[in-house]
Amino acid sequence: MVAHSDPPLLQVKNLSISFQQDGSSIPVAKNISFEIRPGKLMAIVGESGSGKSVTALSILKLLPATAQIGGTILFNNNGQEINLLSLKNEGIRKLRGNRIAMIFQEPMTSLNPVFTCGEQVMESLQLHTGLTKKQAQQKTIELFESVELPNPSAMLHRYPHQISGGQKQRVMIAMAMSCDPALLIADEPTTALDVRVQKNILQLLKKIQQQQQMAILFITHDLALVNAFADEILVMHKGNVVEQGNRSEVLQSPAHPYTKALLACRPGKNSKGKILPVVADFLKDGHALHPDESLQQLPVKKPGVSEKKVLEVKHLDVLFAAGRNRWGIANKYFKAVDDVNFSVYENEMVGLVGESGCGKTTLGRTILQLVKPHSGQIILNDRPIQDLSPKQVRALRKDLQIIFQDPYGSLNPRISIGEAITEPMKVHGMGSSYRDRKEKAVHLLEQVSMDANQFNRYPHQFSGGQRQRICIARALALEPSFLIFDESVSALDVSVQAQVLNLIQELKNKYQFTGIFISHDLSVVHYISDSIMVMNQGKIIETGTADDILHRPKELYTQQLIAAMPS
Repeated sequence: MVAHSDPPLLQVKNLSISFQQDGSSIPVAKNISFEIRPGKLMAIVGESGSGKSVTALSILKLLPATAQIGGTILFNNNGQEINLLSLKNEGIRKLRGNRIAMIFQEPMTSLNPVFTCGEQVMESLQLHTGLTKKQAQQKTIELFESVELPNPSAMLHRYPHQISGGQKQRVMIAMAMSCDPALLIADEPTTALDVRVQKNILQLLKKIQQQQQMAILFITHDLALVNAFADEILVMHKGNVVEQGNRSEVLQSPAHPYTKALLACRPGKNSKGKILPVVADFLKDGHALHPDESLQQLPVKKPGVSEKKVLEVKHLDVLFAAGRNRWGIANKYFKAVDDVNFSVYENEMVGLVGESGCGKTTLGRTILQLVKPHSGQIILNDRPIQDLSPKQVRALRKDLQIIFQDPYGSLNPRISIGEAITEPMKVHGMGSSYRDRKEKAVHLLEQVSMDANQFNRYPHQFSGGQRQRICIARALALEPSFLIFDESVSALDVSVQAQVLNLIQELKNKYQFTGIFISHDLSVVHYISDSIMVMNQGKIIETGTADDILHRPKELYTQQLIAAMPS
């Protein structure tokens, strides 16, 4: 253990950050002060817009030129104390990726799509450590093994688009750890990962931290996630530090109502069938509403599941080319979905869980006819749909809708949200006029807790949670009988996630749709689903009611997923 008398590795003193907008200064971080010692993990927790990421980016001077920064950030570089904010570009470049490394939240935009995963990690090693190409390659394979990437030697030659989101994030983590940094800044590094890999990555970071006395600044929106790993926790809200202390103090005896709200918003083992609390239940205009009492969770009204089959999947196989001959013809195949069979009944919400790369998203896309199956049957409302023509599939889209994980990527940035909702109605001949379609779109916006006056605004003018609600409104515009939610709440703050989950429950009750809810988060799937299917390596290995799967799992793999859930 490091003696507490040892000097801090990083000291942030009275850090204030603001941005110029329309001639005025907008503060995003106000008088932030904290310090991290070698071998310690500090978690900065808060919702989107709380200022936690800009605080981290300021340490590496990665903020845009429009940012105005005050205060000091002192870094102990092998005994020499440096004010990072006063460094020129050349000085900070020597520290970036070497003494101070960063893992970003979105691995797809952080990895270069034209270079292989191996080349990108090797570049960092050769730049900062002077290893030969052969040495860097061997070190990269070892790093890929340490972050539990499957088949590390093959992963060396794969491009980012050829691997899953969780695997991309593990490549980013390997890259960040490649030069044995003194300080590792991890900005939401496990958001895209399933619970088991998330736990393994956090344990791995903790192990490396203790071995190398590396300090970690861990940024997250999930207080439960850092329960077993953080030494200190700093809670941020609207640019201010509202609570700070050691892990046990903050988690077991939270003093600020905002901290209590973050702890209460996440679905727990006893949340099923109840309305989830949100931050607004604890705070109003920044003031406490429930200072001394826990919020009473109200029951959710749920429609009963009928005996009518809406969807039936029989012996479904989906194959992807894994190798090609010299003429470009596939001669090796990877089975992403392997002999899958299940049924979904009217008004039922079926949860589909499993780790990254297990085939759950491919299964969802195959049901939607975005991916063609190799063999098997998909029967929707007594009609086989796997062999439909493109024209027939377009007509089917009205009845079969999807809500994607990334709401910004699935909304056209060039058209207003009102147009995004009315456009599919026009395509499918719904509504006798534009006025009819607009009235329905406004009604749907109000149903998802948005305002009618936001009809003409564009996607970039909304937060992530608001964009996801817009995507739900768009999907409901066609009055589908079947909805697929593909990781549609995994990237949201815990409070916004609670709002969206409450909204799905409410809309399901009102519109009586049937659906599949795909996620790697078992607590969320248990909360929202009637039954759960567990998927591993392309196969459905266990099926049961939501309570049976969470409380009485039979398969070892399911037991491991549940054991890895943050509490």
